[in-house]
This record gives sequence, C-alpha cells and structure tokens, in this order.
Amino acid sequence: MNRACNMLGLCARAGRLVSGQQAVETALKAGKAKLVLVDEGASDGTKKALGDACRYRGVELIQMGEQALGNAIGRPGRMAAAVTDAPFAERIRQLLTQAD
Repeated sequence: MNRACNMLGLCARAGRLVSGQQAVETALKAGKAKLVLVDEGASDGTKKALGDACRYRGVELIQMGEQALGNAIGRPGRMAAAVTDAPFAERIRQLLTQAD
C-alpha cells in the first residue's frame, strides 16, 4: 500500500490526478478518467454516485483505506480522486492489487 501511495503522490505532483467528487465526475464525463479512487470514509452517497458513473463509463473504481487517499495526494480530507494518465493508472492499479 505504501508504494501505491507514493505513486499516487507522484501522480498528483505531475498534474495527472484530479481530486474532489465534482472534479472526478467532470473527468469521467469528459472521458479523461482512467482510474477512480475513493476513500472508504466517504459518504454512501458519494460512493454510490461515483460507482454508478464509473460503471456507466467503464472505468475501474478502487476503494482505499480511511484517510489513505487524502494523505497520499497531499490533500487530507479528500475522499475521491481520478487518475487521468493511462500509464500512471495501470501502475497504481498493479501496486494496489499487489498490496492485497
């Protein structure tokens, strides 16, 4: 999980990540989101809205541990983020599935 968090931080610094529910929904609608991450502490409404949007757009949604997402991207309290770069998305997906 630590390597995935480090990669998320790098992705954010590179400008290849948007955070916040509205920004994520906008990226999904524009077809820019390659991977969506949601904090397990997010509200049920946020999880449902993002889950529905991801299913509709065919984008994978991964749930992260509580507070892990915001801390990883340097914005504590953020509950949702979308990776907009395909290579970053694939690497983060690999690291998160290895952590399990």
